[in-house]
Amino acid sequence: MTSTSTTARRTAFSIAVTAALLCATACTGTGAPDDRPREERATSAAPPPELRAVERSTARAGSARVESTTAMGRELSIEAVGALGWSDGLTGTLTITYTGGTTAETMRELGTTAMEARYLPDAYYARMGDGFAERAGGRHWIKYVYADLEGLGDGAGAGFAEQMRNTTPDRSVKLLLASEDLRKVGEETTRGKRTTHWTGTVGGTTAQTVDIWVDDRNLLVKKVERGRTATGELTQTAYYSDYGVRVSAERPPAGDTADFKELLQAHGDAS
Repeated sequence: MTSTSTTARRTAFSIAVTAALLCATACTGTGAPDDRPREERATSAAPPPELRAVERSTARAGSARVESTTAMGRELSIEAVGALGWSDGLTGTLTITYTGGTTAETMRELGTTAMEARYLPDAYYARMGDGFAERAGGRHWIKYVYADLEGLGDGAGAGFAEQMRNTTPDRSVKLLLASEDLRKVGEETTRGKRTTHWTGTVGGTTAQTVDIWVDDRNLLVKKVERGRTATGELTQTAYYSDYGVRVSAERPPAGDTADFKELLQAHGDAS
């Protein structure tokens, strides 16, 4: 019985190490590029100049405050709040709260109901709870170096790294510009602002819809993405405000930080 219990704890620990990466990727965006051959894509309609202007304005703004909610079927639901910058690689800090799903249950087993996520141009850091630290040599932070993720043998890590670096408001507009059924829905009020609503279907192997709401300064105010995952429906809603806000993210102390590859290897070998 003791052996079974120990194995279960080790399994939960390994899941948490991976889940911290999943949460960070999910809360910043879930868009996927159109991966079909170029010749299979529609080329007749040029993207509307209005959206090109939105892409440029949002990219130039460089940073914004972010509030988002994400649900990934039965696996995970989270809320995130903070600020992100994208003028020189992805930077910023978010507080991510687990609100439901099997992943949240695993995190609660380790005494974690929320985590701090710090994004730097070369790596992402996740601060876990004290229960996690007890199983990680007293270290609270997990470091995910993008270059290391890209080198993982199964290819999944490269997808995480690329998605995390490219999940900024201007990338959402770029994603929508590639849609074959892009259309303007009309004028709407979003959080007290007059906005223009655009929608379209994106993605190659798995179609998903992207909706954005743009204000009169050509800046994204709201984004909604919907699609499907292996565990069910995926929905993310994000709000952006205070464009140009000052953003900072410090590297956590080295002595309080563990590398995710070393954690997985150590606990995988121990089981």
